[in-house]
Amino acid sequence: MPVSAATEKKLREAMARLLASEPLHTDGALTKENLAREAKVSHATVHRAEEILAEWNVKVTRPVLRTPGEVQRDETIADLRKRLRDATTRATELQSKLDALATVTANLYYENLELKKKTTAQGQRRIAALPASGPWLE
Repeated sequence: MPVSAATEKKLREAMARLLASEPLHTDGALTKENLAREAKVSHATVHRAEEILAEWNVKVTRPVLRTPGEVQRDETIADLRKRLRDATTRATELQSKLDALATVTANLYYENLELKKKTTAQGQRRIAALPASGPWLE
């Protein structure tokens, strides 16, 4: 099914912009996907426009797989992934330390409770009632 004249015009204008390295809506890579995006039509529409696709294939014999912008984007993504991996590793280490400290704190809490119980029990044993008479009354 051929495309409409309006769509064909959009595709031709998009192809001209891409070939002139003056894209408006893409990064400028010479791919059919960018041709569709630049023309603001679907990828399927590009493939239905057989005449334009044939022109594209003649003019773009070897598509540029990655533009400098894409290379920079990929490097940025790789850098961000590395930073995320490092941050995740650091967070895991800190979580392990936090778990260990929580265990130590819980043990100290229970030891403190036991010591308070012992202190209270010993304190009660030390208090004794004095007899009503004795040498201390003189």
